Amino acid sequence: MEDLLYQIAVTLLPGIGDISGKKFVQYCGSAEAIFKETRKSLEKISGMREASIEAICNPKPYLKRAEEEIEFIEKHGIRPLFFLDSDYPRRLLQCDDGPMMLYYKGVANLNANRVVAIVGTRNITDYGKENCNQLVEDLKDDNVLIVSGLAYGVDTCAHKASVKNNIPTVGVMGCGMQQVYPSPNKKLANDMIEQGGGVLTECLSGTQPDRENFPRRNRIIAGMADAVIVIESALKGGSLITADIANSYNRDVFAYPGRVMDIYSQGCNYLIRTNRAHLMESVLNLRYAMRWVKSELPTTKIAAILLNLEFDGVLMALPGKRYQKC
Repeated sequence: MEDLLYQIAVTLLPGIGDISGKKFVQYCGSAEAIFKETRKSLEKISGMREASIEAICNPKPYLKRAEEEIEFIEKHGIRPLFFLDSDYPRRLLQCDDGPMMLYYKGVANLNANRVVAIVGTRNITDYGKENCNQLVEDLKDDNVLIVSGLAYGVDTCAHKASVKNNIPTVGVMGCGMQQVYPSPNKKLANDMIEQGGGVLTECLSGTQPDRENFPRRNRIIAGMADAVIVIESALKGGSLITADIANSYNRDVFAYPGRVMDIYSQGCNYLIRTNRAHLMESVLNLRYAMRWVKSELPTTKIAAILLNLEFDGVLMALPGKRYQKC
């Protein structure tokens, strides 16, 4: 528990962010070791600011706040995940700005073999709902974890469809665990946990769902996933931010196209047009791009299976070695 005390405390230090914080922890050997360093030694660490040194040398307020957080997470059954812990999402370790600490309530394996993020506008249309519901239903046999942001619109649709199809799903929040935001999704969050999913945040308890927290939340969604699927989006908004972050992390991005005059298809069309996203027509596009369809079968066997399905009228061959249900 003492390790956790210092791990939380180091996330509170002024002048230390996720990138520098992880470097300092690894340089010193542990979070606790940072607080045991002398001022002289701290001054020799490259990138260590004076404000950070002063805070480390006078740590009482940060340790006190960390103690309060430990009391909160113990009371509410929340699991802290430090970036050096074995159950920390390993995909986030590939991201320089991945959080030092996460707070998790749930049972889903955050290191599942296949993790898919589904994002989109809060103003989901019937077209978006149809695509989202069909996608999630089609993923029920792919052994995936579905991640989204628990917001209105596409996020809510993706989480609800996951619960309906018995797929574990995790909602990443931009606030502390003292609340579910938006509040009408509190029951949904509980259903997600009971169904084998969970809720996740990097925010300390008491953190309000302020606007600046959501772009940071989006980087967690993008970083946790193997693939990010944009259902619907306008030309501006959190979904495009998430897609851009995912591209910067070398994640595969997919987007559903829509009519050129539809506001909430313009963002998806833009992603496809500028080669920032794969064209998404069905789950087959995802399986093919992610090479899920090859499983352990030799390529010749898969080709024969696809050819037979085409002869039987189940699949239709498309350009680019893609297939569509007939």
